Amino acid sequence: MQDIEPFYNWRHLYISEEDEHSPFFGRQHDEFAYSNTIYNYFIHPQWDDFGSANLYLKILYSDYEFAFAIIELIGEWNDCIENDIMTLKREVIDYLIAKGVTKFVLITENVLNFHSSDDCYYEEWRDDIIDNGGWIVALNMPVHTALEFKKARLDNYVFLLENDNWRTFQPMHLFQHIDNTILRAIEG
Repeated sequence: MQDIEPFYNWRHLYISEEDEHSPFFGRQHDEFAYSNTIYNYFIHPQWDDFGSANLYLKILYSDYEFAFAIIELIGEWNDCIENDIMTLKREVIDYLIAKGVTKFVLITENVLNFHSSDDCYYEEWRDDIIDNGGWIVALNMPVHTALEFKKARLDNYVFLLENDNWRTFQPMHLFQHIDNTILRAIEG
């Protein structure tokens, strides 16, 4: 687990710790001290703690002019016991929405498990952004995790998309590709 780093090829374009609009502005990471864990396994220190016991994230890119953010997640997404969606919504998403972000790409390929509860916070998140043309995408969610997500009917609020080549895109191109895919899905 400690070898899995957040995607770093866009760091020359964006660093959340240096973005005054980011909820992680000014945060410092010790590259030599591993302190955060998932299931008692240490994770790479570049992941950001937002208050969840076993779910961490990294804002890979935010663009306030085009109103989107790309966020990578790692760990166990547990709404049933930990209410991770509430913590994510209150500590990160609400902050970004207040800065004008309405389109969210969640890179979920490292979400190991998902445990659902109710859909209230997902519905609230969608309602907060839909009037401004907003959407939420979970990209590359593992099959077993996506099945749990669908079973809880959360795909009513979050589009589940696959793109194994997302790392080959620049952030703006990835956003445009996903935005066009969502527009086609809504229209079709």
